[in-house]
Amino acid sequence: MTHEGFCYNVMLGPVGCYLYREPWASTLDCDVLALRLRGLLPSIHVEVRGPFIAHQLSSLAPDERKRCLEELALGFATAKVHSPLRPDLNTTPLPGEISYERRRLEEGSKVFGLFYDGFELMRLLSGLIPNRERSLRHIHVVFTNQLFGTWEDDDRRYHARVSLYGFPSLVSTTGLVEAPAKPREFYFLKQQYLALGMADAADAGLKREFRGRVLEHGDERLTEVLLGYVLQAVFHQLWGEPFCDDPGCRLYNAHWQEEVLQAQIGGGYELCPRHMEMLE
Repeated sequence: MTHEGFCYNVMLGPVGCYLYREPWASTLDCDVLALRLRGLLPSIHVEVRGPFIAHQLSSLAPDERKRCLEELALGFATAKVHSPLRPDLNTTPLPGEISYERRRLEEGSKVFGLFYDGFELMRLLSGLIPNRERSLRHIHVVFTNQLFGTWEDDDRRYHARVSLYGFPSLVSTTGLVEAPAKPREFYFLKQQYLALGMADAADAGLKREFRGRVLEHGDERLTEVLLGYVLQAVFHQLWGEPFCDDPGCRLYNAHWQEEVLQAQIGGGYELCPRHMEMLE
């Protein structure tokens, strides 16, 4: 969408942005994110909600909720990527895989060691959004601890992603740690640990050596860093332009951990002059 598209949305009515909590991300404060977003975009209604699936299913009758959970369990099991080197999905999941997803959904438990196709996740979650919020005037930003990725034809493999923008937009707190590449010397030092048979000491040693230069699980900087990804989701929906070429702008499409930290914390400003002017 163009700059004029924003005016079109405003003319249709107020724009709403909904941030869905991720309970397993203890250092992510959605209330702070909402406050910061309101400061940058005072004309947008910003609302913090509970976890996406629980929120969307909360208004359903018990039988309908049970049916939705069954469909979601099958959908999540099907969306699981078995090999990052193969584009085909898990089209015939085992009963145990479906049961695991159903139990996880019912209990709201954390996802461990699984990798999902991001577009399939978006498709699944999109079906839960009620009709009254199915328009470009509603921006849904779903935080999740699920690791997801997208298939790239260029090198014929899946790549883990921090975010995927659409309806709804997905932001992975696990992907923020795992997807952007760490400094090259990180991998060199890790190989040294392994070559010396010190695999058990590798994690602690690497964490100590690269403290502050990479993001970690439970990182205290999580809220500050994810503000930029929320802004990318907003710019994607209002202008169709989520990214920026300026390494100091929060919309910069970072591929390395140090680029993420530079854009979100070290830039010295929220947005580049061009994107700030678009907001104003």
